[in-house]
Amino acid sequence: MDESTRYREIAADLQHKIESGEWPPGERLPSDAQLCEDYEASRNTVREAVRLLVTRGLLDKQGSKGTFVLPKRDPYSTVVNTDTGFGGFEGTVATPRGKMDFTTPKVEIQQAPPEIASDLKLDVGAPVVIRHQQRLIKGELWSMQTSYYPMRFVTDGATGLLQVEDLTGGTRKYLEGALGVKEVGSYDSMKVRVPNANEAAAFSIPDDGWVSVFETRQIGVDADGTPIRVTISIYPADRNQFSMKTGTLADESPHGGSG
Repeated sequence: MDESTRYREIAADLQHKIESGEWPPGERLPSDAQLCEDYEASRNTVREAVRLLVTRGLLDKQGSKGTFVLPKRDPYSTVVNTDTGFGGFEGTVATPRGKMDFTTPKVEIQQAPPEIASDLKLDVGAPVVIRHQQRLIKGELWSMQTSYYPMRFVTDGATGLLQVEDLTGGTRKYLEGALGVKEVGSYDSMKVRVPNANEAAAFSIPDDGWVSVFETRQIGVDADGTPIRVTISIYPADRNQFSMKTGTLADESPHGGSG
């Protein structure tokens, strides 16, 4: 049998043992030698199978101690509602799992790429302010977001958008106070895709597409329908899920939350 495919068959069987509960969290895997005997495979093939499950977050290889089954990750639930959509706001909030922290924003000015220019109703290549942040819960990277703002806000006096720090109350309140620009709603969309190399590295997920990412796009608008911002957030699927209540249930206090 082709060794290039054999390791995937072994990995699939090992994964079945983990997901079925035959090997519970904390279980130490048999030695490489034992696995080679069990699967009648070479040591390199067995090691490649184990490595694949390590990248998928199912196993933890602890050097001379051995390889152990990791606990199944309990995804964080973001509650989607008509007030916040998919979220995407700057700031630090409290969640049922503890404080959610936002890293210090990385700020830059660039020419708007075609898709962003279209969303903001700008000419392609028009300057935009870009604010990048990472969001963490108990020190674990939970999501990344990038927001784009028309440069006209800065020239009109909202120079705080260029500050490399969180804006008190978030950018929406800041723009309303500085310029009277009030966001009254947003257009929200989501797609699921394979992570790019930078995202896979940041979230420590495999780059083979085994763990997908959610990409949400939120276009905030004022009362006239003029776009104020575009916020794109990236959530790895191994630690995130989304939920929503409708009808009279929407008035109840939700569990979870969005930024």
